[in-house]
Amino acid sequence: MPDAPERFRGCRFGITLGDPGGVGPEIVVKAMEALPEAKRRQIAVIGAIDALRRAQKAFGGGPASLRGCVLEDTGAPARSGPVGVPSAAGGAASHAAVVRAVELARTGAIDVIVTAPISKEALHLAGHPYDGHTGLLAHLCGVDNPFMLLAAPDFAVIHVSAHVPLREAIERVRTGRVLDAIHTGARHLLRLGLRQPRVRVAGLNPHAGEGGILGSEDATEIAPAVESARAEGLDVTGPHPPDTVFRLATTGEADLIVAQYHDQGHIPVKLNAFDSAVNVTLGLPILRVSVDHGTAFDIAWRGVARPDNLHAALRYAERLVETPAPA
Repeated sequence: MPDAPERFRGCRFGITLGDPGGVGPEIVVKAMEALPEAKRRQIAVIGAIDALRRAQKAFGGGPASLRGCVLEDTGAPARSGPVGVPSAAGGAASHAAVVRAVELARTGAIDVIVTAPISKEALHLAGHPYDGHTGLLAHLCGVDNPFMLLAAPDFAVIHVSAHVPLREAIERVRTGRVLDAIHTGARHLLRLGLRQPRVRVAGLNPHAGEGGILGSEDATEIAPAVESARAEGLDVTGPHPPDTVFRLATTGEADLIVAQYHDQGHIPVKLNAFDSAVNVTLGLPILRVSVDHGTAFDIAWRGVARPDNLHAALRYAERLVETPAPA
C-alpha cells in the first residue's frame, strides 16, 4: 500500500463501498457527484474500485463525479462476483474494505469511517462469520460488545443488544449492560452538545413487566440500572412500557431511548426516519457512522437507489469530527 500519511493527506472521511453486488457503489457515486470537489478532497473511497467505476459509468455524472476523492482499491475478489445476490466474492470484498478502513482510522490517516451496506450472508459465505459491521469492527479493534446507536434527526436509540437471536437478547438484559448503555448513549449526546440528555429506558416485557406478572427482568435487571444512573445525576427514567416509550421521543420529551434488543429499537426509528436516521457504533477506539439500510439486492444496479441516507451519514460524521471527545 502507498504511504498512508502522504496519500491520504487532507482526508477526513473514509467511505467503505460495502458489498459491490448491492447498492453501495451506486449510492456512493451519486453522493460524490452531488458534493463539490473541495468536499470530495476530504474523502477516501475504500473497496472494490472496479465496481465503483462501473457504477460511475452507469449512474454517475461522468469522469468528474469522483474527481478529488482518494480511491483505495481493496476489492479484487469482486471482479468476478455477481450483482443482486449475496456471494462469497462480495463478502470478501466487503471484509477487505472494512479491514483497510480500520487500519487507516487507527493510524490517523482518516478521522471517521462511513460505511455503505454489507451482507451478513455474503460475509459468512466468504468465511467471515460476523454479525455484520458491528461484530467485525469490534473484532478488528479488540473490543467486546460495542453499542449500536441509531440517530434520527430528533432523537436517538441505543441498543442493549443488537444482532443476536431474540432468545439470547433476553439473556443479555443485565443491570451492568443496561447501565453501560445509559452511560454510553448519554456521553455521546453530551459530546454533540446536549447539556443534560433526557434518557428514557424501555422495558423488556409487555407493560414493563406489569409488576412482575408479565416477567421479572424489568424489576430485577433494568430498574436497578436506572436507579444507579439517577443517583449519578443523570436524567433517566424507566423502565417504561415498550409500546409507549417511543412516543416520548417523537413528541420531543426524550433525547435518547435505551432499547433492550434490535427490533424494539429499529422498528420505531425506521418508521419515523427511514431516510434520515444513521447508525453509529459506540465503544470503539475509532469513529464509525453508517447508512441505516441494507444492501437492497432487489434493486441493486438498476439505477433507482437514492443516496439520501449516505448524505445523512456524512453529515453526522462531520458533526463528530468537528466535536472531538473531551479529554
